[in-house]
Amino acid sequence: MRKTNLLTVLILAGVVLGVLFGHFLLWDPNASREALEQSTSWWRSAGDFLLMRPLMLIAAPLIFTSVLIGVTSVGDPRKLGVIGGATLVFYLVTMLLAVTVGVTVGATVKPGANMPEEIRQAAQEVGRQHLEGRNIVPEPAGEQIGGAWRSILEQLIPDNLLRAGVEAQYLSIITVTIVLGIGLLVVGRRARPFLDVVEGVHEALMVIVRAILWVMPLGVMFLVAWSVGTMGLNNLVGALSKYVAAVLAGLGVHMFVTLPLVLWIITRTNPFKYMWAMRPALFTAFGTASSMATLPVTIETSVDKGGCSRRASGIVLPLGATVNMDGTALYQGIAVIFMFQAFGYDLHFAQYLVIVLTATLSAIGAAGIPGGGLVTTIIIVSAVNTTIAARDPGIPALPIAAGLGLILSVDRVLDMCRTTVNIWGDAVGARAITRLAPDDPTEQPEREKALG
Repeated sequence: MRKTNLLTVLILAGVVLGVLFGHFLLWDPNASREALEQSTSWWRSAGDFLLMRPLMLIAAPLIFTSVLIGVTSVGDPRKLGVIGGATLVFYLVTMLLAVTVGVTVGATVKPGANMPEEIRQAAQEVGRQHLEGRNIVPEPAGEQIGGAWRSILEQLIPDNLLRAGVEAQYLSIITVTIVLGIGLLVVGRRARPFLDVVEGVHEALMVIVRAILWVMPLGVMFLVAWSVGTMGLNNLVGALSKYVAAVLAGLGVHMFVTLPLVLWIITRTNPFKYMWAMRPALFTAFGTASSMATLPVTIETSVDKGGCSRRASGIVLPLGATVNMDGTALYQGIAVIFMFQAFGYDLHFAQYLVIVLTATLSAIGAAGIPGGGLVTTIIIVSAVNTTIAARDPGIPALPIAAGLGLILSVDRVLDMCRTTVNIWGDAVGARAITRLAPDDPTEQPEREKALG
């Protein structure tokens, strides 16, 4: 059996064992959420130690080496601008498509219709405690989106590079590395020794990533067991089953229909062969529920197995892990519609349009918001409440705490699924942009030309 296929089997076994251990060994239907969090904490710590911490440890240096190699290999700063612009446009379009799919599924399936009253009442207290625990105070949607984008602009131009690295401000690292890469191209021949060192460090980091891959099955098992143990499979087949099915259906449409179609139109690549090649990254995303923790595996797999150029992967994937959130945007579209339906609101076209636009903008801005997904969901609910009040001031606003309380019990497993779609969107972007920035082994690299 080939090593790649063996690794796939081991990771799948880790997922299955994690589900079984979590549901039959850790889950207690009579325990409170806090008690479950405490009783399963060892499993989360083990997963963090084996998988999350090693991947996050090398994420920042790998972003630096990948982006620097990608920028300097392009050679011409003007071409770099074309690649960067195309990447941002691609991500914006695919996120709009994702939210549109989510809103369409939510409006058609109506997962929140006929929600029992006792569940809505219980959700109010659950959501209130969760918001208080995180010290989150809902603000007007416009202020929250503005604050998120201000935070992004501050990260784009950091005032302290050391602090940006220590605090894992990845946008700052990407921006500074791009500027440094352009500066090295201007310096020319004298920069070649430094870039040779960067190449060596990058190869060493890739060796570490390949080693971590073989620990992944065990790490995934612990993390999946922890997720299922704190949630239980009963929640997936109970009152929220229609909501869970709607989210999974929307994510499935985007992952297996929309993005493959986009990939085939742009590159004429067989999307499912490419998806199979990217399976280590997709499994890592599912296990860790973190785009940034998955980034080292995504870069390694896209180049070694997926046929992406180092130029494209070095620029597109770090940026995508930071700002491209197809799965998150789609999920939030369905989640917000579900909340309003569950509390008896009748949404109109104007509200659906607000959800599409706000979910896209807030998903991009999630990089600038502490506590990402939760706060961006609040932003969208606040925006829809505003449009409802403008249309009919007599209709009360949806209680945000109650809406969040409805979805918290199944959010963790859906987070794993939407992160997988996020990574698949990044991978499709890298393959698409490879057409603009290929690695041509038959010619002298552009970096060598620029550096003499």
